[in-house]
Amino acid sequence: MPQILFFYFAGMTVLSAVVAIAAPDLVFSALSLLITFIHIAGLYILLHAEFVAAVQIIVYAGAILVLYLFVLMLFNPKSEQFYLHQQFPVAIFLGLVLFGLMALAAFRTDVLGQKTLLHESVGHTQMVGTALYTDFLFPFEIASFILLVALIGSILLAGRHLERKK
Repeated sequence: MPQILFFYFAGMTVLSAVVAIAAPDLVFSALSLLITFIHIAGLYILLHAEFVAAVQIIVYAGAILVLYLFVLMLFNPKSEQFYLHQQFPVAIFLGLVLFGLMALAAFRTDVLGQKTLLHESVGHTQMVGTALYTDFLFPFEIASFILLVALIGSILLAGRHLERKK
């Protein structure tokens, strides 16, 4: 059953990514990107990385995709009727070369024969939280301080912009 689910999630990820790139309407492209993100989260769940799957859904399918849709609605780009660009043959060639190298690496090693690629407890939320708040507490606090400084800076810049308009 896990192999069937893997092939489903992998196939849908590839198909929806192709639709996201080739769709003529940008809203359809964003919706197929949502499908891609959800199926990638399904792949993470098959790898027993539930925390990474939840972060995938929350951050990418939630925040990034909503930001992308807001930008689409704000700028209202015109829909182009051509799909293929001048770099299309080069992109196809490089994609096939990359796929060939990945297939060669997969068949030359035991990646396809292994039952699981990750240890059972790697993606669990408790293990991530324990590592984050014990071993990596100082880098976590530094990252939160940097985000706080960026937030205060953006508020100050927005306030100056509003003062100039008055």
